[in-house]
Amino acid sequence: MLSACAVALRAGARRSVRRLPTRPRTAAAVPPALRLSRPLSSSAARPTDLTTRGMIVQTLSSVGSKREVQQYLSLFTSVSSQRFAVIKVGGAILTDYLDELCSSLAFLYTVGLFPIIVHGAGPQLNELLQQAGVEPQFEEGIRVTDAKTLRVARDLFLQENLKLINKLEEKGVHAQPLTTGILRADYLDKDKWGMVGKITGVDKKPIETAINNGYLPVLTSMAETDGGQILNVNADVAAAELARAMEPLKVVYLSEKGGLFDNAGQKISAINLDEEFDHLMSQSWVKYGTRLKIKEIKELLDTLPRATSVAIIHPGDLQKELFTDSGAGTLIRRGNKLHSATSLAQFKDLDDLKTVLIRDREGADGMATATKYLDFLAENDFKAYYDGPMNALAIVLPAKNGRKATLSTLTITKSGWLTNVADNIFTTLRKEHPQLVWTVREDDENLGWFFDKADGSVTNDGSVMFWYGIDNSNEVVELMTDFTQHGRAMLGDSNLESRLHRAVGNGAKPFAQPTRTYSTLARRPTTFPGLTGRRTYVTQTNPNPPYGKKNASKDQPARVALIGARGYTGQELIRLLDSHPNMDLRHVSSRELAGTKLEGYNKREVIYENLSPEDVRDMESRGDIDCWVMALPNGVCKPFVEAVYEGRKASDHKSVIVDLSADYRFDNSWTYGLPELVTRGDIAQATQIANPGCYATAAQLGIAPLVPHLGGMPHIFGVSGYSGAGTKPSPKNDVSVLTGNIIPYSLTGHIHEREVSSQLGAEVAFIPHVAVWFRGIHHTISIPLNKTMTSRDIRQIYQDRYAGEKLVKVVGEAPLVKNISGKHGVEIGGFEVDKAGKRVVVCATIDNLLKGAATQCLQNMNLALGYAEYEGIPIM
Repeated sequence: MLSACAVALRAGARRSVRRLPTRPRTAAAVPPALRLSRPLSSSAARPTDLTTRGMIVQTLSSVGSKREVQQYLSLFTSVSSQRFAVIKVGGAILTDYLDELCSSLAFLYTVGLFPIIVHGAGPQLNELLQQAGVEPQFEEGIRVTDAKTLRVARDLFLQENLKLINKLEEKGVHAQPLTTGILRADYLDKDKWGMVGKITGVDKKPIETAINNGYLPVLTSMAETDGGQILNVNADVAAAELARAMEPLKVVYLSEKGGLFDNAGQKISAINLDEEFDHLMSQSWVKYGTRLKIKEIKELLDTLPRATSVAIIHPGDLQKELFTDSGAGTLIRRGNKLHSATSLAQFKDLDDLKTVLIRDREGADGMATATKYLDFLAENDFKAYYDGPMNALAIVLPAKNGRKATLSTLTITKSGWLTNVADNIFTTLRKEHPQLVWTVREDDENLGWFFDKADGSVTNDGSVMFWYGIDNSNEVVELMTDFTQHGRAMLGDSNLESRLHRAVGNGAKPFAQPTRTYSTLARRPTTFPGLTGRRTYVTQTNPNPPYGKKNASKDQPARVALIGARGYTGQELIRLLDSHPNMDLRHVSSRELAGTKLEGYNKREVIYENLSPEDVRDMESRGDIDCWVMALPNGVCKPFVEAVYEGRKASDHKSVIVDLSADYRFDNSWTYGLPELVTRGDIAQATQIANPGCYATAAQLGIAPLVPHLGGMPHIFGVSGYSGAGTKPSPKNDVSVLTGNIIPYSLTGHIHEREVSSQLGAEVAFIPHVAVWFRGIHHTISIPLNKTMTSRDIRQIYQDRYAGEKLVKVVGEAPLVKNISGKHGVEIGGFEVDKAGKRVVVCATIDNLLKGAATQCLQNMNLALGYAEYEGIPIM
């Protein structure tokens, strides 16, 4: 079956109609490829900007993973600097989004990338002509340019060019204006349009010289005849001709709308022209500007190398489009047409096919294994799908003798990733195979992509079986049972191909999908007994789920031990476990309560114990426990964690540890367990998880969507009920002291301040307080912005960011503590912007004992143990 295989870089998120938004990532260290490639100008004044390094860290943590950024940097730097990108900037962008544009260009410059900028100034020209009493005239969409209009346009273009250059210099970017002598032209039609040019040539030398000297070239859309006459040229046309001359990897058109849109008003994420152009042109909604733009881009790309693509994006999304798998706007490329074959004779060269089958093969027996696999295909029905260069190959064994159609092979090269072939193939598979089953190794880094493609999955013995299109619950249960009992053999293939592939083509590591890939949004309501969601990213469980991964027996629920059960959080977790259908609390440890009966747990009688680290070690070595929950005060649980480590040495058993304290939140060997912001696939694969703090969870969720737009340090005013101070008596949980009062504490340097700053990749200030109510936290967060924004803009960002998150609710008004008490999620609202539009106040509320602790712990346990994420959690 299918083993670790490559994923197209736009996979899952890059569809031809729409794409779910991606979520920000947690901060990552700046990789060597992102260190400063040259010193910034010492004269650059950046009083309100973030430091260059801070900007890079924010970019990495908010628009994509470190791995994504490094991959795209590798791609962009694989060609000469002049061939990176041509970016067309419209006049409206220079007026309304200058700061965002220059910040994005500064990032590119800092990492050693030199886009060629060409700009227009159409809206400004209309306004100036109107002020001068000149009525703009257009013929067939082209501005008629007389001598007076040209004079105004020339002065305006020089002025706008200087404005852009100065803004770039402020941000430490050396830029060179190239306003004459680059574009050669003849009159387009002098009688009809006057002094409007048709470009006949591009002088590349000044552009190449500027880049070689470390300057970004900034061009105006003005051209000259051989006789020296200045002519007006449309900026889109100028960008296209520059692209033809420079043959860049990317051609970028910056647009206020941020892309092209379909008839339902949804942004079109990607268009592969070889596959979709004729179909698009036949659609009634593809008309006017959209039709013209697609047609012009096709004409452009037909004259450029196949690797070149066009992106139509908002200026604020430039980094996301260039450096992430999901992109941000509309990506248009020629792509490759898919071919199919139903017999080996239809392949031109079987030796080439063997080479494709073994290109990911580790070991000396690859050719022999491939030969046996081809012998198997020669005697059995199959259908293969591949592109012309064979950068991608999928082989499906059809349904037969009660066996479902099976995806037996999928291998993608690095080049295949970059041309989005994987998604194209899977789209074709869905069209031709209403039902499909496949397996993937459990440690495959691309599990998120497969989860996104599947309707359900089940894990067993190091493999994950996926399926789509199987709606009959009895068939699903039978499929899952057969897989857990018989493994891959029940799928009916030769099991030869399953041994072929372990890594991606060309020796590169596969890419994980954007976090939104792991969304728990269901495609349609689930009707299967025991299945809680159609797109959970771990196993879809039956009443007797297999837990081969974490060593739990397949005929019993996961066994849980709770160390430190006396506190409020421990009691809440016990209550949740009592109603969980697939977890069994076996042991609770409390020195003070040892020997007494555990109240509130009804599945079995449990007596409190005083477990020592030695007891924990022995239980781990015997494989008695599947999940240890450490609910101890800060600084106390280390001996118990080390006991688990010691117990693992004596057996093959490897349980999951979830620590509710702060002891391991800054330890990179532990997975930080905030599912809404951390890649869920990482949590699903983890065996040691640091549960975030309550204050920190609400603060991160309240700030994360605006990290790309920070103009300074966010300040968090947090107030918690006194349950947050624990059960040990102190002034912070003394009702008599708190009545009519509010107590600030840890005015600077609180551990949650470090936690939030570390995870977001941006420094924050946090001032915690305690008040007289029992449970619930309220944050009032003041966030400086790096650009002017409206309240509506910001609220939309949050709604898009948390779309589909069942435990995050975005509201209009500032949320109230009394409304979140006893609830399992977070409410975020307020979004009030100051008069200047450069600061917003966001409010967030959370129950510190639930989503701030016990509920989040259960989310992490579910993921790590192979259950659906929200199993046992009442949804908001």
